Amino acid sequence: MERRSPIRVLVIDDSAFSSGASTRMLETSLLIEVVGLARDSEEALRKTFALTPDLITFDLEMPRMDGFTFL
Repeated sequence: MERRSPIRVLVIDDSAFSSGASTRMLETSLLIEVVGLARDSEEALRKTFALTPDLITFDLEMPRMDGFTFL
């Protein structure tokens, strides 16, 4: 059986509690690797280009730039 690379995920949330909970939940799967965390949209943009994740989870209500603008 072919072994697949894990899905690389970037978690974006200004709440440490929420990003921690999301990260812990995602990391229970062997198919997922959390490659980075970002606390605001500006940091998220930098990490998106630097880390090239397969999937991004984000908070819609964040300071400076909300999740809709980020999209």
